[in-house]
Amino acid sequence: MQQITDIFKIEDLKKRIFFVLGALAVYRLGASIPIPGINTAALQALFESQKGSLLGFLDIFSGGALGRFSIFSMGVMPYINASIIMSLVQGAHVFPMLDRLQKEGESGRRKLVQFTRVFTLFLAAFQSMGLTIALTKMGAGGNGPQIVSNPTFGFYFVTVLTLVTGTVFVMWLGEQITERGIGNGISLIIFAGIVDRLPSAVMGMIELIRIDEISLLTGLLIVAMVLAIIGFVIWVETAQRKIPVQYAQRMVGRKMYGGASTFLPLKVDQSGVIAVIFAVSLLSVPYTIGSFNPSSAWAQKLMSLMNHGSAWYQLTYVALIVFFCYFYNSVSINPKDLAENMKKWGGFIPGIRPGEPTAQHIEWVLNRITLGGALFVSAIAVLPDYLRAKFNVPFYFGGTSLLIVVGVALDTIAQTEAHLVMRNYEGFYKNSKIKGRWFNVGGQ
Repeated sequence: MQQITDIFKIEDLKKRIFFVLGALAVYRLGASIPIPGINTAALQALFESQKGSLLGFLDIFSGGALGRFSIFSMGVMPYINASIIMSLVQGAHVFPMLDRLQKEGESGRRKLVQFTRVFTLFLAAFQSMGLTIALTKMGAGGNGPQIVSNPTFGFYFVTVLTLVTGTVFVMWLGEQITERGIGNGISLIIFAGIVDRLPSAVMGMIELIRIDEISLLTGLLIVAMVLAIIGFVIWVETAQRKIPVQYAQRMVGRKMYGGASTFLPLKVDQSGVIAVIFAVSLLSVPYTIGSFNPSSAWAQKLMSLMNHGSAWYQLTYVALIVFFCYFYNSVSINPKDLAENMKKWGGFIPGIRPGEPTAQHIEWVLNRITLGGALFVSAIAVLPDYLRAKFNVPFYFGGTSLLIVVGVALDTIAQTEAHLVMRNYEGFYKNSKIKGRWFNVGGQ
């Protein structure tokens, strides 16, 4: 309780927290404003029938904005997709101009962010057009009333323009939270959308127990599973592999420096929830492509393959998570730079020669702990959803949602604690520190 009080003693930290709360309130307000010209009852019936599909999952991911077809329906998905593509292009060294910008420091980073923003605009227009076309051709379960009763050119133009504008605003809001608040804005926006659905999911579970739709024992097992997942996520998110480092003694002037023993900490899950968010964003792309002509045979085949409960979807999801865990490490940690800096200051790993052998050892360790972290994150993301579908449990707050909620909460708490410790206040835990990370989505 004392730590909570200390937060409000620091004027800068207090302003940052209130700014985050205000920005998230604006986002939730916009997520509840529907686009005109939509049959709300038919739209709700459609999403009610699609709860177990990818469409229903994306609705949870957007905090219900997609299910209401609000002005923020696209959310941050186009921005994340643009960030993924830009990162992949930079990592593959396809365009020499981007490589030069990466080496120009802050000015180059700002130009890369501008490119990402422009690319987001094009992706938002493409995805919003696909979503609008899909909704105009859908009814409730395929047999009910049309969601859009009068799909004129004016409706298409206004809807696409509104969705693109909403995406740009959400992107700007996320950047403002990152710059003027606590934590990463994009991750916190996704966090707020998921948490918004939690109270209704809990109340729905209580109601199902009350009317004997599910037994009390099943409800308790679900709660136990959720708590176990939270505990495992915290355990892995804070786990580190500590590589011992010894610094040799050296004489500088008349003083002796070095001789200390320390360690190089490598997180087991360095990417955190970024890999999960990237995977979910990419999985929405095939759905967008198929939505341009949902009645065609190829689109229906694509939709069936990308069904949230299908084996193909789950395998693709796991593969993407593992890929992005390794990809994030490749762009955030450079073993050669670590080895060179260690050698420059007289440090070495006991039993390993300085220089290239040290870099190879660090990479060897990093690849193995990353595999363990990636497989764990994949299991947490997939297994709860599989068990829920297997046993027909009507609870739509699965492993992916819990991963994102717990991961973002841990990182936000870690950054808040860093502000407290920096100003000589006690952290949230007296004898330990919460280990978080800085997200790097879109160059932020």
